[in-house]
Amino acid sequence: MNLISFCESWPSSHASWPPVKESKLKFSFGVRENATVLHCHGRISYREEAAALSRKVAELLPQTRHLILELSNVEMIDGAGLGELVLVLLWAQAAGCSIQLVAPRRNVRELLELTNLASVFEIYPSVKDAVKQQRAA
Repeated sequence: MNLISFCESWPSSHASWPPVKESKLKFSFGVRENATVLHCHGRISYREEAAALSRKVAELLPQTRHLILELSNVEMIDGAGLGELVLVLLWAQAAGCSIQLVAPRRNVRELLELTNLASVFEIYPSVKDAVKQQRAA
């Protein structure tokens, strides 16, 4: 499967999952200069939370060229959540959008480093730093 067919399959790959009563992942978002900032609250874990992240990113990608995922309120992330982060990164790149991660908690940051994903994502300590770097690019 090539990247184009892979990207075209999304988000239908998650459509067959029945909804869970209440997701433990909540979102708020705003715009900072020309970047969309998605604030994630809760956990990014197997099934509903991971799929919720993809659905939210899918809503935002057509409206932005720069997406910042603010993770300071993400309590935990598991393997499914990491996989979903990689998936949304691939979709964003295919759409010509950049994704930056901001302020992951220590346990999330350590997991990103342990899995070598810290070398794949741009990670910044604050939204201000991410916007500043994006402006300079």
